Amino acid sequence: MISVSNLSVHFVGRYLFDGISFTINQRDKIGLVGKNGAGKSTLLKILAGNLEGESGGVYAAGEVTIGYLPQDIVTTGGRSVYEEAATAFAETKRLEHRINELSDEIAAREDYESEDYHKLIEELSDSTERFKLVGGHSMEADIERVLTGLGFEHDDMARDTGEFSGGWQMRVELAKILLQRPSCILLDEPTNHLDIESIQWVEEFLHNYDGAVVLVSHDRAFLDAVTNRTIEISLGKVYDYNAAYSAYVEMRRERREQQLKAYRNQQKHIEETEKFIERFRYKATKAVQVQSRIKQLEKLDRIEIDEDDSSRIHFRFPPTPRSGRIVVDIKELSKRYDDTPVLNDIELTLERGDRVAFVGKNGAGKSTLSRIIVGQESCDGQCELGHNTILGYYAQHQAEMLNSNSTVFDVIDEAATGEMRSQVRDLLGAFLFSGDDVFKKIKVLSGGEKSRLALAKLLLDPINLLVLDEPTNHLDMVSKDVLKRALMEFDGALVVVSHDREFLEGLTSRVIEFRDGGIVEHSGDIREFLRARNVESFREFEAEKDRPQSTTAAGGDAASQDSAAEPGKNAWKDRKKKQAESRRLKRAVSDCEADIVKLEERIAGYASQINAPGFYDKPESANVLRFYEKTQADLEEKMTEWSALGDELSALDD
Repeated sequence: MISVSNLSVHFVGRYLFDGISFTINQRDKIGLVGKNGAGKSTLLKILAGNLEGESGGVYAAGEVTIGYLPQDIVTTGGRSVYEEAATAFAETKRLEHRINELSDEIAAREDYESEDYHKLIEELSDSTERFKLVGGHSMEADIERVLTGLGFEHDDMARDTGEFSGGWQMRVELAKILLQRPSCILLDEPTNHLDIESIQWVEEFLHNYDGAVVLVSHDRAFLDAVTNRTIEISLGKVYDYNAAYSAYVEMRRERREQQLKAYRNQQKHIEETEKFIERFRYKATKAVQVQSRIKQLEKLDRIEIDEDDSSRIHFRFPPTPRSGRIVVDIKELSKRYDDTPVLNDIELTLERGDRVAFVGKNGAGKSTLSRIIVGQESCDGQCELGHNTILGYYAQHQAEMLNSNSTVFDVIDEAATGEMRSQVRDLLGAFLFSGDDVFKKIKVLSGGEKSRLALAKLLLDPINLLVLDEPTNHLDMVSKDVLKRALMEFDGALVVVSHDREFLEGLTSRVIEFRDGGIVEHSGDIREFLRARNVESFREFEAEKDRPQSTTAAGGDAASQDSAAEPGKNAWKDRKKKQAESRRLKRAVSDCEADIVKLEERIAGYASQINAPGFYDKPESANVLRFYEKTQADLEEKMTEWSALGDELSALDD
């Protein structure tokens, strides 16, 4: 469908791409990966036609269409959200207008046997068929479905796009691309401005999309859910893996081991050859052999190794001062902006050592409550810090609010006190600012560098309550891993606002969902929350919330009637809870059984390869055996999980 052939791009003294070639097929779901600066975003721009290479090119079949969402888009208002999304149907609108014109003209004519009349009939038939093909009959329903999936409420659709933040305007642009249904969708960090619900919806849409998808993302869970192929950009070349991200990581490790072995063997050969040349360079009897060895070295195709980035953030929080049992006490808290309520009558207590994730749609109040807790916003009601609670706060906007004319060193030096003043250079070095980098102006730093600097400031003072608002935006995967490990060892109370599921997984023990101005608490980490959410979809919660309260009989005592009704109400709630848990377990058992079938099929495939004649003579035999053993272990683990779920379900039904 799309072919990249011998593409080369020279950039700042090096080849970004050096004669790379690959193809994109009709239903490929490709994740582009590589170090920061490897050229991922540049390649997307070239695929989109916004840039050209120095040599080679991108070639597409005649009818191929491309939709491209860059990281940053500058948009203006003037249309409603719905109207802007509807511009995706420009061709559909033209077809609809033409069909109406043709229908009117045909109805007015009576020359039924003429050639012109038959041409009109033929054009009407073709236009009608094309109108069906591009979704003309479901256009309005599709617009609402996609906008709703991306988090817009029904009332939002009539609002001017200029009223929305840049992140929400990016959602409108994404909606337009998804509605256009191009042959190939190109997405550059699409999850940066999406909440968990919207990410899950986009995952499902792209996974089932009948066209090709090429995306750049630092969200591993998103890559695993969407992609079936990974293209790594390294040292100006591309390495193509027929696997999603997690499998690619394992395959890359094995490739790198083979590459290192070949590299070491070649270096040994070069060293021995150079020693021979040096030893016999001036001996006439060895002149022919020396010249032969020199020519061998000149013709040798040198193996290059893309060195793993050994520069890692060294991140460990200072020991936490002991706080009182209650860290934050929130009662009857409400917050509104002008006439818009955001939080209504919130009750929440955080205790020493609590680890809490704030989740919910964008605009639901997660960041607002975070800012109230740290004292950056006022509220109605009570939000009090407990005894000896010492706050640390990180938010994405803090990185953007650093003084652009200050240097990296100045930012930390001005904030440091006491003995930390003598450790400024060490702290900056731990966050990858060394040498002359510490004298860089903030205005020339990348988003990732600013984020690292803002995180470094958190280590200047011991804290026992850490509030993080989207801490992983702009951090690469290595930095996210380091931050997560440091947070796992942090022994104070932790509040994290994030839509990055892989980052949250195993990090927190409570999930606070923000919804309709209120909060709903869930025990367990994000995986358990999402599993329950996928089953129940909160429909029962909504139904229970919207259920009209029973009225008391005329002249009756409301209190006594409430008391009398309580046992029945509790029994009804218990029954509904049991039904919901039963559905969750049945879904989990079904999912488990589906996974078992897939694993058994995979094992059968490996066994077929292993039993084939000459298998052990093939170079890939070691990898196949390794995957065979790993898949067998996965199957045993999945069978254990299936058995445990079955026992739970049986106990529940008794």
